[in-house]
Amino acid sequence: QVQLVESGGGLVQAGNSLSLSCVASGGSLSEHTVAWFRQAPGKEREFVVGVNGSSGSTFFADGVKGRFTVSRDNAKSTVYLHMSYLRSEDAAVYYCAARSGWPIYSTAEEYDFWGQGTQVSVSS
Repeated sequence: QVQLVESGGGLVQAGNSLSLSCVASGGSLSEHTVAWFRQAPGKEREFVVGVNGSSGSTFFADGVKGRFTVSRDNAKSTVYLHMSYLRSEDAAVYYCAARSGWPIYSTAEEYDFWGQGTQVSVSS
């Protein structure tokens, strides 16, 4: 059973950057795919990026390509989401999710483990 804890959310001005962390316990990141999702009020949860815990390969949603990056530190069991050039539409609760195995899926139903979420607010 993998437990995930996100941190790093907050209020940031549009155009600025923010980094989120997802710390995993109870399992090895190298055996899991980890993804970031986000959910804005009144909207469905949407995929942001996934990272293969073994190879480090990534898959980004179109709306964040070129602005967001993801990295992982398996020794620290931590995945980081680095967000740059933030826009008002990036404001949401950001969730870290994990699934055993390595295909990166962009649908929330494929992920078995979820964190509690961290709020990202963007001011214009």
